Amino acid sequence: MRRRTGGAAPGPAAAPRERDTPIGEAVAQALTAVFGSVPAALLVFILVIMVVTAVPAILFSGTGFFGTYFSPGNYYLAPTVHHGIAGPHGAVFGFLPEMLGTLVTSALALALAVPIAVGGVLMLTEWVPRWAQGGVGLLLELLAGVPSVVFGLWGVLTFGPFMLSTVSPALTGIIGGFPWLFPWFPQGMAWALLGAAIAAFIIVQALVQGRRRRQLRRLSLFFLFVSLWGAVAPWFTGEVNTAGGVLTASLVLALMVVPIIAATTRELVRHVPVLAKEGSLALGMTKHETARVVTLPYISTGVLATALLGWGRAIGETIAMFFIIGNIFTGIPVNIYHSGATLSSLIAGTLDGVLQAKVDVSALFAGGLFLLIISLLSNFGGRLIIRRVAGDQALPVGRGV
Repeated sequence: MRRRTGGAAPGPAAAPRERDTPIGEAVAQALTAVFGSVPAALLVFILVIMVVTAVPAILFSGTGFFGTYFSPGNYYLAPTVHHGIAGPHGAVFGFLPEMLGTLVTSALALALAVPIAVGGVLMLTEWVPRWAQGGVGLLLELLAGVPSVVFGLWGVLTFGPFMLSTVSPALTGIIGGFPWLFPWFPQGMAWALLGAAIAAFIIVQALVQGRRRRQLRRLSLFFLFVSLWGAVAPWFTGEVNTAGGVLTASLVLALMVVPIIAATTRELVRHVPVLAKEGSLALGMTKHETARVVTLPYISTGVLATALLGWGRAIGETIAMFFIIGNIFTGIPVNIYHSGATLSSLIAGTLDGVLQAKVDVSALFAGGLFLLIISLLSNFGGRLIIRRVAGDQALPVGRGV
């Protein structure tokens, strides 16, 4: 009989016992989770409050919410009831002019600020000597720190009169003095041709190939330009009667947005691979060609994301717009030189007077809700582009060389 030298057959090894988490570490994790969720919770809270508060004005206005006239009404007469909501007598909450004013001023500001910011950064990093880059960059950072009320005062007291006396009359004279620029083009026909040109462009891209496709593509782009200019040119002609207005406000807003776009673009340019730039220079390219062929394609996606973030900043500007644009709520301006309004200037200009009526305050919340939605969409869009392109990097990069 064999002697058993061992006990039972060995089973699977027992899992090591997890080390207990110290109380201090658990508390730190809990506090980190709480503090990290506070911004998201505040954003959701603000969004919910604005939606709930804006509903009465939206129900009161109905389809008139997209009308062309805004008036808080008369508080001394019998209230008016629309769609089951009581409001001041004669109250009308049409936000279309303010919506268009917000989008137009921010779009014009962005169209001017992006080329200026990108061109200035390229000049600063490629052509300005290194000993001077620090001083120019410091001035750019100081410009970003100027309060918006200072821009507003400068725009309404200094820049606005200069635009009224010099720039605006010259601009409307140039555009109105050349028939080949189509300022007389009927806007209805322009929009019809715009739709036809876009449809033709899509059909050409889908069906035609080869050399003929390139020729038809150029023709469709020409008609697209004609229709766009026919729709836009009338807004740059006509009488100039104010020192403020949409154009002046857009230019001041562009000046305010330039430092934001330039600061991020400067960091993007610093992350362009040195070997790619040196290789292009070794092939005989000039610095200008290197910037156009290597640097700009590399940072293009990052500049797009930065522009979206700058747009989110531009549409919410209040004090400067309140001083400059004129705050006219009676309709859409007849041209780009006339006074108008943005949603932020409307809220700032009427807040003190509408606190007497609940529906009026609700109307301002409705305008603020529109601003908040656009800001969130532009910021989320910029962050999405940065994340998709840059991955885990801190800064967005372009598609490379």
